[in-house]
Parts: sequence; structure tokens; C-alpha cells
Amino acid sequence: MKPLLITDCDEVLLHMVKHFGAWVGEAHAIDFTPDGADFANSMRRRDGGPAPTREEMWDMLGGFFPDEMHRQTLVPHAAEALARLAEQADIVVLTNITDACKPARIEQLARFGIAHRVECNQGGKGDPVARLRAEYGDPVTVFVDDLAVHHESVARHAPEVHRLHMVSEPTLAPNVPPAEHAHARIDDWREAADWIAARFAAGVGA
Repeated sequence: MKPLLITDCDEVLLHMVKHFGAWVGEAHAIDFTPDGADFANSMRRRDGGPAPTREEMWDMLGGFFPDEMHRQTLVPHAAEALARLAEQADIVVLTNITDACKPARIEQLARFGIAHRVECNQGGKGDPVARLRAEYGDPVTVFVDDLAVHHESVARHAPEVHRLHMVSEPTLAPNVPPAEHAHARIDDWREAADWIAARFAAGVGA
């Protein structure tokens, strides 16, 4: 049985926040300075008006996905790392965007040479990770994500899964503490691939 890698996309495989920030500046005259916390609290209108509400922030994200996804760029070494790991493992990209964006995400990743199964999700990732692991026969599984809330969710629903916290955006990573419920924090795919391969080689759960 092959091991299984379940990885997030935005700020793990593809850069998103800096491109989203550029777009909201152009399209909405908003300065976006993410600090690793709530997106809504990172937005300031250039005309001095009231900060965008959470609902407005979600509407802006809906404007970025999928119409502006072409702006996104590949995280260094991500494609090479996945190609290496795919020689021994099944890979699923578990991304928190709407199902309507799934074809655009698949096409987007394929342009960067990443052609693996894509599953869309909303909310915590623990339950979908548990379901995916069961579908593949409960193999040794590694989960990679940039958000601590998802590591907590996976720890609760699939505690046997190895959990790697990765924040690939260099302007964001220093402001994001290691996720409490992850087993390791690595922000570079070259080192991360070694860590993941070692978990696979050990052949046991977390």
C-alpha cells in the first residue's frame, strides 16, 4: 500500500496572499497587510473609510477565485518535491475553495506541472482528511497546511496522521508561530520533502 500525502494549496504550493493583496489594491483601493491572522483585520481603505467587514472580505475572495487565480505563482521547489514524493506516494491536494473553482484549480496546478487529485473543502479539514485516508486504505499519511486551525482539526479527527505546518510566503512566515497541533514546522519544500519521506519510510502513524 502506498503512503498518502494530503497537502493544502494556497501558501503551501502556490503563493496567494501577495497576489490577492495586489489585486484588492488595484480593484478596490484597499491596502492589504496580512499578519498571519484574520484577513479582514489586515485591510485598510485608502480613502480612510470604514474597514471592510468580514462579509466584504469574503466577497473579495470570491472575486479573486477563480477570476484572478492566474496571478498566483509557484512556491519554490514545490513541484520538484511533489514529483519526488509521487514516486512512492499517492497525493491529494485538499484546498479550501468552492467546488465551482475546482476546474480552475486543477488547470492552474497543471500549468505548473502538478497533476494530482484535487478536492475542495469548506471549513475544518479533519473530517475530509479522515475520509480520504480511509478511502486509500488507511496508509501512512502526511498532512501539510499553513493554517493552525486545520492542524487542530486533523489532530482531532485523524490523530494518526503526521501533520506538517508550512507557511511558504516569506513575508508572512515570521509572523506565524508554529501550529500547536502540528508535529513539525518547515517552510521550505526541500527540507519538507525529506521530512515527509522519512515519515513514509518509517511506515507507522503519528
